[in-house]
Amino acid sequence: MSPLKRQRRRAPADAPVRTPQAAPTPPPPPAPSLADDSPAATRRPFRLGQTLPVLLVRAAHPKQALLTALGLAAAAGLAGRPLREIGLVFVTVLVGQTILGWDNDLVDRVRDERHEAPGKPIGAGLLDPGTVWFSLTCALLLVVPLALSAGERAGGAYLIALLIGLVGNRVLRGSVLSFLPWVLQFALYPAYLAYGGWNGTGADTPPTVLVTVLAGLLGLGVHLLRALPGLVPDNQDGLKSLPLRIALKTGAARLLVLAGVFTAAIVAGLLIAGQAIGLT
Repeated sequence: MSPLKRQRRRAPADAPVRTPQAAPTPPPPPAPSLADDSPAATRRPFRLGQTLPVLLVRAAHPKQALLTALGLAAAAGLAGRPLREIGLVFVTVLVGQTILGWDNDLVDRVRDERHEAPGKPIGAGLLDPGTVWFSLTCALLLVVPLALSAGERAGGAYLIALLIGLVGNRVLRGSVLSFLPWVLQFALYPAYLAYGGWNGTGADTPPTVLVTVLAGLLGLGVHLLRALPGLVPDNQDGLKSLPLRIALKTGAARLLVLAGVFTAAIVAGLLIAGQAIGLT
């Protein structure tokens, strides 16, 4: 081979040497993030006020339930009932009022959600309506034997009062007759106390007319007071209950004073009548 061909085949000394390029370094993996469905993402801090038992208590209108149960238990005590009968009255009325509170919030859950009513776990979506219905059904199965354990007539009077309250949650609420279920319900309470007794061994004498009338008027006063916080939403929804009609003429503040004085006067009248002529 000639020197010229060998020179052509020989690579020049200053020619750049091609070296294989290294593969590009992959970017570092992203930091692990909490997925929406991961346990850490869905875990919420513990809040006692949002636990199921507390939410059920809040939906039961606990203040009204406790005050009504204490009031009837105190009336039973003033009537000379033994302690075990006073306890029976307290438990029966407390369960019954809990039923009425749950039923009220179930009926009003759409309105409570629309108006963002405070203290309404069902309307706020914190409490499932199905859970409340199940609890209400269990309470109904409990209140019936509790009421009838005081006697058929006493238990019948209380269960009729409870039924009137349940019907009142659905009808007459937006009319001028909104007070009627409250008056009838409270007017039956003296019969429950008069006929009631341990294992049904109560009195056969019905309650006096005066005590029955005063108890019904007390229901009217309680209705006026209980309706005050919801007057604005009721007016927005076009409801024209008796408290709203009065408030539109007198003002809510004056209605509060009038209802408070009226209710206090009825309570005083019940105490005086109970001491003067008794329950029966």
